Amino acid sequence: MLNWEERRLMVKVAKLYYFEGWTQAQIAARNNVSRPVISKLLNNAKKEGIVEIYIKDETVQTVELEQTLEKKYGLSEVIVVSTAGFAPDMAKRQLGKTAASYIAKNLKGVKSLGISWGTTLLSLIEEYPYERRDDINIVPIVGGMGSDYVHLHSNQLAFNLAQKMNTSCSYLYAPAMVESDELKERLVNSKDIAHVLERGRNVDMALVGLGNPFKSSTMETIGYLEESDLASLRKAGAVGDISSRFFDAVGKEVDHPLNNRVIGLNLDEIRNIPEVIGIVEGSYKLESIEAALKGGYLNVLITDDRTAQELLEE
Repeated sequence: MLNWEERRLMVKVAKLYYFEGWTQAQIAARNNVSRPVISKLLNNAKKEGIVEIYIKDETVQTVELEQTLEKKYGLSEVIVVSTAGFAPDMAKRQLGKTAASYIAKNLKGVKSLGISWGTTLLSLIEEYPYERRDDINIVPIVGGMGSDYVHLHSNQLAFNLAQKMNTSCSYLYAPAMVESDELKERLVNSKDIAHVLERGRNVDMALVGLGNPFKSSTMETIGYLEESDLASLRKAGAVGDISSRFFDAVGKEVDHPLNNRVIGLNLDEIRNIPEVIGIVEGSYKLESIEAALKGGYLNVLITDDRTAQELLEE
């Protein structure tokens, strides 16, 4: 039980620190004590309920989700976007805007930027500001050719982002997935494609989306996956994909013929990139996200609040 003098000193110190803006060192000098004594008084004031600190802002909930996810999965950063009440297209747009802002502010020291493909990355690039980054080269990390849905392919996304940054980009002149192992080998061993793939392995940062092959799959929409492929992927234990590479529930690349026919970086090569930023929304991708995090493929996760909450509940 604190006596009157102890309570009075705690209140006096707390008022100077929290209301008057004094530093702990200044308060210590004023009271002829050491700074650790003031620090202890402030901590005790909180323990005794004399001081209560709370953050009066709606973003506190998303910040708590971010910090908890960072600790749970060992991520360098998590950004959770509040999308409550948003229609699906607006939620994706909001996610793209947040991701664009984060990337624009975190390109210091980045000389080469890898990019995958998909609808989420398209939203990011649409929201990216026009600026001058002529010291950065944009590199596709998966094949990006095709006659349908061209706006989603990695080459087109690389070109569009390079225009926004007023910089250069490379092109990977091959589709994401080819018809046979033999064709894949011929392509990856050709000089131009091998050169771009090597650039992709050495990028400083990569932007990727995550897919669920069995729910709202862009790969199925485009025509890379047929019903027979989905059945065999399910049998192989696939739960998600990054850059058209399929992985299982613990994040391991599955042994499946489709993975052998992808023109692009494999999952081990993606994991070895210094910073991989995953931009993904939708709780239907929950299992895919969790597996990717278990596999250690991402350093930064940008997602919506509902998905973040469900990741913690899982």
